[in-house]
Amino acid sequence: MAGRAVISSAKWAREFLLKRVSSSNPLRGAIRNCSSSAPGGASSTPKVPHFSKKGRVLTGATIGLAIAGGAYVSTADEATFCGWLFSATKVVNPLFALLDAEFAHKLAVTAAARGWVPREKRPDAQILGLEVWGRKFSNPLGLAAGFDKNAEATEGLLGLGFGFVEVGSVTPVPQEGNPKPRIFRLREDGAIINRCGFNSEGIVVVAKRLGAQHGKRMLAETSGASSSPGDEVKPGGKSGPGILGVNLGKNKTSEDAAADYVQGVHNLSQYADYLVINVSSPNTAGLRMLQGRKQLKDLVKKVQAARDEMQWGDDGPPPLLVKIAPDLSRGELEDIAAVALALKLDGLIISNTTVSRPDPVSNNPVATETGGLSGKPLFNLSTNMLREMYTLTRGKIPLIGCGGVSSGEDAYKKIRAGATLVQLYTGFAYGGPALIPQIKEELVSCLERDGFKSIQEAIGADHR
Repeated sequence: MAGRAVISSAKWAREFLLKRVSSSNPLRGAIRNCSSSAPGGASSTPKVPHFSKKGRVLTGATIGLAIAGGAYVSTADEATFCGWLFSATKVVNPLFALLDAEFAHKLAVTAAARGWVPREKRPDAQILGLEVWGRKFSNPLGLAAGFDKNAEATEGLLGLGFGFVEVGSVTPVPQEGNPKPRIFRLREDGAIINRCGFNSEGIVVVAKRLGAQHGKRMLAETSGASSSPGDEVKPGGKSGPGILGVNLGKNKTSEDAAADYVQGVHNLSQYADYLVINVSSPNTAGLRMLQGRKQLKDLVKKVQAARDEMQWGDDGPPPLLVKIAPDLSRGELEDIAAVALALKLDGLIISNTTVSRPDPVSNNPVATETGGLSGKPLFNLSTNMLREMYTLTRGKIPLIGCGGVSSGEDAYKKIRAGATLVQLYTGFAYGGPALIPQIKEELVSCLERDGFKSIQEAIGADHR
């Protein structure tokens, strides 16, 4: 095992180095450029991008960690080495702050897609496991939509130890989204403002990727040892270990929103463990109007019908959720709750980003940028809405708490407020892979501190 880990670390470092120095676009053609030679045997000299100094710092730190890991693994067991790898990312992750925000995001997705991130080998604590929609989650912590918009890195992201990962939003037709720059860091506030506007490679590309991943998993299952009837059902879904959600969006120029979401259902639902109708992004004009009582009711009915008319196996169709905004009035929340209960919606995600600028963000010069605010300043707003929606739905509908989670205590507060599952994004962007085991460990401590024997017991505890 040690030898394989050393080779893997060296290969990872070599690939990363070649990727960083190959061209002005470090995301394409790296290995080809670096391995080719100029006529006459002279080595070709790759162009160094304008951020090369920062890149060399990042590359040097990465290679150093790989070398140290290769030396360390020879004396450590697998679990200990796994913990070391996650801790080591604390050194690399801050260096991403030296890069442009959107480029850093793309680099992170590429790293996860290529397996340049740690893989969690340690089992989750039993107290964190739960069953929702007939699906077993090893833990309630998920990655929100927006990080892996085009399903490029689902395997690597699930391998980080998330209980579930949500890809998207995916639009029927490819679109570039809003002009750049469109992602802005407010580091001192632990926040981000984005106005990406559903930049997506489109349904066809995403379906192809998810189909390939699904086929790979089916092949692995059929080639492996068959399970006996008495075997315990392991947590996981259609994508393998971990649960995969697919978040659906509409195209900016579309005049028929329902048709866009229906198209998403027809093309992507067979690969999804659950589906999300995103009607709450603030960066697509008119989208949030679909949260109105009549509009939402009509939309959900059409999407449910499209899903139910498809042929499904023993597991049945994927659950259908709606993601809502944090900027809704009490009356609007009551309308959404009424629609959710009447149509037996499978769940709600609370919430998307906010167009408001709560303190202390309002004093930050970057706060004047247009777009949705995510991160720590969103925590109270989204958690209070979560608490209200739990009351309005009488705890009958699973809720996913999203907004401002950056610690196990944050996740625990959302669960007590009514969340069955919890998502993060901005916290992960700042904290990196090391944040995932940290949150899970802290969450276990919170549950044990208050005498809960399972996550299920803690859901909605503040209402009892």
